[in-house]
Amino acid sequence: MEQVDCVVVGAGVVGIAVARALAGAGREVLVLEAAEGIGTGISSRNSEVIHAGIYYAANSLMARLCVRGKLLLYDFCRANGVAHRNCGKLIVATSAEEADQLDLIRARAATNGVADLRKLTAAEARALEPNLSCTAALLSPSTGIVDSHAYMLAMQGQAEAAGAMFVFHSPVEGGAVTDDGLLLRVGGAEPMQLAARLVVNSAGLSAPALAHGIAGMPPDKIPTPYYAKGNYFTLAGRSPFSRLIYPVPVAGGLGVHLTIDLGGQARFGPDVEWVETPDYTVDPHRADVFYDAVRKYWPALPDGALQPGYAGIRPKIVPPSVAKQDFYIQGQAGHGVPGLVNLFGIESPGLTAALAIGEEVAAMLA
Repeated sequence: MEQVDCVVVGAGVVGIAVARALAGAGREVLVLEAAEGIGTGISSRNSEVIHAGIYYAANSLMARLCVRGKLLLYDFCRANGVAHRNCGKLIVATSAEEADQLDLIRARAATNGVADLRKLTAAEARALEPNLSCTAALLSPSTGIVDSHAYMLAMQGQAEAAGAMFVFHSPVEGGAVTDDGLLLRVGGAEPMQLAARLVVNSAGLSAPALAHGIAGMPPDKIPTPYYAKGNYFTLAGRSPFSRLIYPVPVAGGLGVHLTIDLGGQARFGPDVEWVETPDYTVDPHRADVFYDAVRKYWPALPDGALQPGYAGIRPKIVPPSVAKQDFYIQGQAGHGVPGLVNLFGIESPGLTAALAIGEEVAAMLA
């Protein structure tokens, strides 16, 4: 039976960041990934936004780790040549009632340590983005975009340079708590058992299922998974905006917003569609709702301009009636199992917060 100090299950952006942090701290790290490469799940289906940390509840892990992660991410990109752009974002109100909410959003952001938001009049906002229609706006100068795959590759390279090993086509099918750590059953072409002193469950959508598969993990300590599907539509041609455009948040999400990638392509989304099982098809008929939402802040959106793009699934651990949640980094204090850390509900802003989550997990296991 193979033995290793630390196993990280899942090679998404968060799993890679955790492996990098642990290997950098001198641990022997093995990353087991069921797919053929890094970042094929949640990490490949997002808007690639570097979030500022504006909307999250005060004193939440999301707020703290997003703000910390944003600083780490910008520094990492600059130091390692990862393509990114600090383009900024406008949060736009399209009615007097929404304009009143901007002050509340700015106050919440300040509580989270984001003190750089600036309120703009409609004329000031249009001076920045002439195609915009709004009654007022907030400018978030620290929001940006990043090449997420280049970011993951750079982190993987640093993790491997520190001694971490990545093994693909290696699904972890279950395990058991032992006196010396955890025993994992690894499937794939050459199934095996692996003994690990420490295990980090960073399996994304499958994290609750993996936790249930570990004998000795109390089932009542595992949250129920829910799946919030977000559909994206792309715009034919280049974006008419140079910044990200977000509406004032709506119940259950941030509304249909406009993001851009580093090539200038505009993307709209996500909407929120609760599903029983992960499903990545995009129904073209959902575009009707997108047109109505986008034309509130961009009335000139042409008919037929939106094309089905892609869909992502958020790993929710609260039901639709609650919708808002926090990251849940569950160590021994939360479940009683020595050497096991479960990462539950790591949805947006997980990409932005990844390096900070890595720091957090490494500190827990120190």
